[in-house]
Amino acid sequence: MAESTPEVLVGGAVLAVAASFLFYLGQASGFTTAKSGDYPLTASFRSGEGITIGTDVRLAGVKIGTVSGMELNSQTYRADTTLMVNEGVLIPDDSAIVISSEGLLGGNFVEVFPGGSLDNFAPNDEIEDTQGAVSLITLLMKFVSGGNNE
Repeated sequence: MAESTPEVLVGGAVLAVAASFLFYLGQASGFTTAKSGDYPLTASFRSGEGITIGTDVRLAGVKIGTVSGMELNSQTYRADTTLMVNEGVLIPDDSAIVISSEGLLGGNFVEVFPGGSLDNFAPNDEIEDTQGAVSLITLLMKFVSGGNNE
């Protein structure tokens, strides 16, 4: 029995590391469940390119939530997106959201540009002022072609 004690300890350590890795993977991918106080908002983007479930939602560079759902609207052909916003973060109801990039090689995130309204979005409200991602390839093609389509 004394010979199997180190094997049991090593096995337990391997299981602890594996559980820690799975927890980290769930946090990083946004697979974790929403906190009880978070509230959903919806938005419809012309193009949801670059964002997926788990993508950060940021305001002034600070993470305030995550993208929790995306699906194609078969009537409008737009990407209907659900955002889970952290409890206590109030967003004015005239705010805009944009799919932004962290740079040329960075990932994308959803950026909230707050408005000046005194009223705030309620749970399940739709943010109507949206802008999809700007495609780097499209910008380069416009630059190469001189920016006009004449």
